[in-house]
Amino acid sequence: QVHLVESGGGLVQPGGSLTLSCRVSGPSSDFKAIGWFRQAPGKEREDVSCISSSDGTMYYAHSAKGRFTISRDNAKNTVYLHMSNLKPEDTAVYHCGTDSIGVGFSGCDYENWGQGTQVTVSA
Repeated sequence: QVHLVESGGGLVQPGGSLTLSCRVSGPSSDFKAIGWFRQAPGKEREDVSCISSSDGTMYYAHSAKGRFTISRDNAKNTVYLHMSNLKPEDTAVYHCGTDSIGVGFSGCDYENWGQGTQVTVSA
């Protein structure tokens, strides 16, 4: 089974940047896409961004376009989410997850995910 461990969260001021990392262990053949979703108190889960394991197809939520960049380093079995121009509404727990189907028009459906890392954007 794939195991995911996120890191890189923290407290950042509005307008600042953070890069989240997701270390992946286990059989990569178990999933077709990997990405990030976030969960804030009182809000619905939001798929932020995901990337295909095969052809690099990417999805970004409208809220993330132009500010967030997803990337992967296959040699390190790690997926990153670089976030810039952060806003208070980006505050959430960010989870890394895998999708066994692939990147769809509306993003990914995650079946397996890690514990998450807290991102807090506040002055």
